[in-house]
Amino acid sequence: MGFGRRKKDKRNTNADTMDNRPLLDTPMDIVHDRSTAHNEDSIKEDDDTEPSNNGNNEPLQDQELMDTLDNNDMARDENVPMVDNLTAEETMHPVSPLQPDTSTDMARPGSSNESFDGEKLDDDDDSRADGVINFTVPDIRKLQEAGTLSNSIQVRNLPWKIMVMKRRGRGSASHMHDESWTLGYFLQCNADAESTSWTCHASAELRLLPWKSDTPAIKRPISHMFYNKENDWGFTNFIQMEDLMDPVKGYINPTDYSLKLQVTLNADPPHGVCWDSKKYTGYIGLKNQGATCYMNSLLQALYFTNKLKKAVYLIPTEAEDPVRSVPLAVQRVFYELQTSDKPVGTKKLTKSFGWETLDSFMQHDAQELCRVLLDNMDMKMKLTRVEGTIPRLFEGKMISFIRCKNISYESSREESFMDVQLNVKDRKDVYASFDDYVELEVLDGDNKYDAGDHGLQEAEKGIAFVSFPPVLHLQLKRFQFDPISESNIKINDRFEFPERLDLTKYLQEQADVPPIYFLHAVLVHSGDNHGGHYVVYINPKGDGKWCKFDDDVVVKCQKKEAIERNYGGSSDEFLQFRNCTNAYMLVYINESLKGEILQPVTENDVPGYLKERFAEERETEARRRQEKMNQNGYVNLRVVTEDDLAVHQGHELIDLEKIQHKKPVRIRKEITVKEIHETLAELFGYKTDEIKYWLWQHRQNGTFRPTLAADDLLKNHDQSFVEIFGEEDEQLIVLLEIIKYRNPHTFLNANRLHSRRQQDEEMVLFFRLYDPVRRVLEYKGFDLVSQKITPKELMEICIQKGDFPPGTPLLLFNDFKQNAVEKINIAPEQSFARYQTPELNDGDLIIFQKLVTSEQEEHLSLPTVKEYFKDLTFRTEIEFVDKERPNDEIRTFMLTLNLRMSYQQVVSAVAARLQTDPKRIQLFRCQNNSSVRDTAGSAIAGSCEQTLHHLVQSRLSMSKSKKLFYQQLDMDIDELESRKEVKILWQPNYRDEGREYTVLVNKRGTVADILEQMKKVVELSPDGSGQLRLIEVMNSRITNVFQKTQPLENISSISGNKIFRVEEVPVEQVQVKNEEGENLIPVAHFQKESHQNFGIPFFIKVKQGEEFSEVKERIRKLLDVPEKEFEKYKFCVIHMGKAHHLEDSTKVNTRELIPYGGAFSIWLGIDHVNRTPKRPRPNYMEKAVKIYN
Repeated sequence: MGFGRRKKDKRNTNADTMDNRPLLDTPMDIVHDRSTAHNEDSIKEDDDTEPSNNGNNEPLQDQELMDTLDNNDMARDENVPMVDNLTAEETMHPVSPLQPDTSTDMARPGSSNESFDGEKLDDDDDSRADGVINFTVPDIRKLQEAGTLSNSIQVRNLPWKIMVMKRRGRGSASHMHDESWTLGYFLQCNADAESTSWTCHASAELRLLPWKSDTPAIKRPISHMFYNKENDWGFTNFIQMEDLMDPVKGYINPTDYSLKLQVTLNADPPHGVCWDSKKYTGYIGLKNQGATCYMNSLLQALYFTNKLKKAVYLIPTEAEDPVRSVPLAVQRVFYELQTSDKPVGTKKLTKSFGWETLDSFMQHDAQELCRVLLDNMDMKMKLTRVEGTIPRLFEGKMISFIRCKNISYESSREESFMDVQLNVKDRKDVYASFDDYVELEVLDGDNKYDAGDHGLQEAEKGIAFVSFPPVLHLQLKRFQFDPISESNIKINDRFEFPERLDLTKYLQEQADVPPIYFLHAVLVHSGDNHGGHYVVYINPKGDGKWCKFDDDVVVKCQKKEAIERNYGGSSDEFLQFRNCTNAYMLVYINESLKGEILQPVTENDVPGYLKERFAEERETEARRRQEKMNQNGYVNLRVVTEDDLAVHQGHELIDLEKIQHKKPVRIRKEITVKEIHETLAELFGYKTDEIKYWLWQHRQNGTFRPTLAADDLLKNHDQSFVEIFGEEDEQLIVLLEIIKYRNPHTFLNANRLHSRRQQDEEMVLFFRLYDPVRRVLEYKGFDLVSQKITPKELMEICIQKGDFPPGTPLLLFNDFKQNAVEKINIAPEQSFARYQTPELNDGDLIIFQKLVTSEQEEHLSLPTVKEYFKDLTFRTEIEFVDKERPNDEIRTFMLTLNLRMSYQQVVSAVAARLQTDPKRIQLFRCQNNSSVRDTAGSAIAGSCEQTLHHLVQSRLSMSKSKKLFYQQLDMDIDELESRKEVKILWQPNYRDEGREYTVLVNKRGTVADILEQMKKVVELSPDGSGQLRLIEVMNSRITNVFQKTQPLENISSISGNKIFRVEEVPVEQVQVKNEEGENLIPVAHFQKESHQNFGIPFFIKVKQGEEFSEVKERIRKLLDVPEKEFEKYKFCVIHMGKAHHLEDSTKVNTRELIPYGGAFSIWLGIDHVNRTPKRPRPNYMEKAVKIYN
């Protein structure tokens, strides 16, 4: 039997196959953040076979599945169902316009219908999770390939139908060319929806109910993520028509040939459709920012811990920063969850954490976030009336002890805990894991306990719980490091947890409040260690009524779904698709403290200032949303003043990009010219006759300027904006002129010209003066002039505007468009049309300056405005960030620099800004490897000859802004660069871990320079030799000893497994008399295998012919190991990886211990138990959860 959707007829195969369409066809809202949540592994058949995609009973991994699907020979037996999986998408069945059959017998779930759990189904609630469809096909003989549909029932507010059709089958292996007919049987969901973004995951059982009572029903389970491209799912070959019609088998009613079908389905709440969580459950969800489902689940669990919620409200946040305050952000989320009717956003919360956008798309560990968030909140509660709330709610006490069995001696330490981490692997349930947690470890044999003066003793090591907290968080250790694969894996084993938890037997002493708990919340993870999806099941009031919180969707659910279905590792045929879905964190609340912890929290418990603040925020956001909704009927009016023109130092009249960043005035499109005038007057505090506004307009040469022609458009004061500019224009920029600030001299001059040529057409010109000494542009206003103005007349206007004496020689330029400045030739009484220079146009910008003599030009870097604008094209703003304090806004500054500047010029500019010596500044390139924030890259050499343009161009930085990092030095850059930074490990003894130092030494120096530097920073032994040596250590073995005269070129730094170690030479090793048979040999620790090295290696001096027992005693004193413990140590000589064991009576032969070629291929090994604490292997693919504020 083929399992899957209806497929196109492929007659060249003998079985239904699954099409290999790319995953990109699957909507992102299905794959995103749920990539592993709904992978189905196997379908159980009636014949008790459990096939899977790869032909065995093991679940497919993602890559295995894709490899299987890529196999073109993936033929399947007709009786084996194909497995639905999100990573495999089949050809969509074209839905034909079918009418529901009138003979459909629809059954509302009621007394005769049961869900998969055998629980009674809700009768009339369209939002229910379970439903049953009963469909009677009237005459199966008349069934066509087009098929027929049942009527629909509502489950999760979506319509569900049975779709059944006659299918042309394929011949068997022995009759490959025979054709037969099969029954296609599908479940259809929301087929008529116009939306393309909806999704709904459902599990169902497709049943064929026989007419004969003694014939068993045929049942086939499915599980599928339904969405608009795959809105039906089922079997193309549910049963052969020949078998179906066989009267002996009794499937068909012999009288009317009718066929009874039934589908029992269970659906998760849909996403992408209107779902009123508040209406159906009384609660609301949280929006997912991208991969924040883990945070949403945790926040819901904390929110329903009512005592905590009430304490959070009482944190004083009146004066808190509205953006960076974590307590205020948590208060906001809690308040909105309590009072809103729609899903709550968390962007303000994550912003208060100091997270970047990418952090919201990076999934973290829910339990880790819980610890970090509670620690942060506990710190913010200090010195307030709710101080200590979090420890009182979540903190328990335990004792770690070691108790000697044969003497009266015990060592113990009391510790607090905020959660208990329980092993899942090979444990049946919570009780078994607690038993394992408190199980005594016996220390005997080689592992005896060192009881100090009592020597090595047999002992018991264990943990005892002193007290359990009112709210108990249990983390189930489902993610563990696998030493075989050397990677983290998820453990999906079955692990049971009770609804009522009695921990009495685990307490050291009887408590006043019995440690008996009820289950309050279950955080569930679906997926593997690489990612997945989190949801949380919560029993809000502790009354056994559960709800499922899946990001923005909240639904009621049965107790079995919340508890038993999240044990993991289930063999239930309806849960086999969810074998990667299981509980990860449990929240229990003490039964005796239920009333206190789940005390009702009403709006009266929220401080008044908080309610007012959040009400204002809601009003502001509602107003913004309303403005956004109404933006089609409004225009953004931006006002440019002459002050804006005065500060601009570039091409054009103004930097339009900066103007676009100005806050606009929102005006209606129906507003009239007169009303705009009145609005501007009111906005700037003038009378209407005191201002005039000039409209900016696009000119034919591509520039955007105020023009007289545009002013003509505003002559009809009763015209509206729409009538003048049309519906499409949504931006309006005007130049506001304050009439009383006009330059009377220039306007008198303009009036004189105007009165002389009243018949001439006019235009508006703007003026600027260029000062080559100061290299600045000064705005000199604008004038109305005749379009037939001569260059001489223009010269006179410029002289007046510059307050120059009459007859002052000037240079005139026309900045008529971007990067185009033309010199204006001056000749008496001639119009512009008679010259080669371009004519003046309405809105042109005239730049004038005094004529520069050849002598003056020699002393000016930018003598004319043309050179000024050429230089301007290379100017840019550079952001300089302190490398040591990158988040300090005070230490960050902007400089406008020329990209052609040399490195030395840039350093001088930075030093001038910091008021320091340029030689004490070092610059670093900017790099961005994480796409989140910029960091300092490689240092720029002080002798760098590159220009600024090359310094800020970096393929390692994704930042749009140009940025460099700087560092203020304690020495000159030349001295710094002549030195080399070397990381050295100082090893004061061979028992304790050393300390790392960074020393600066001359690059051309020797090892002796490192040793001299180290002498200045370390404390030597008062009775020691006072001599140091530099050793190279790799993998806990000595690999080299550097001579003092050796150049530093061979010394790099601590990297990987290589360590450069400095130690004081033991007194007895200062002189080694080789001629008398003395020698130094390296010693290293190992356990069982000589390559399993650990600990601190060292040198020991041996002498030709001495007994090895003498060498052992020197080693024991050097390591300061008790004699009884040292008796367990075994010694051997390791040569080329082979061990040769030594006895106490063995005579030392130093000639055999001399390594070949000077390398330490021969060493003395000490075989003993590794008692150094094991550090957890870090997962470098994961980013730790941090709250920065």
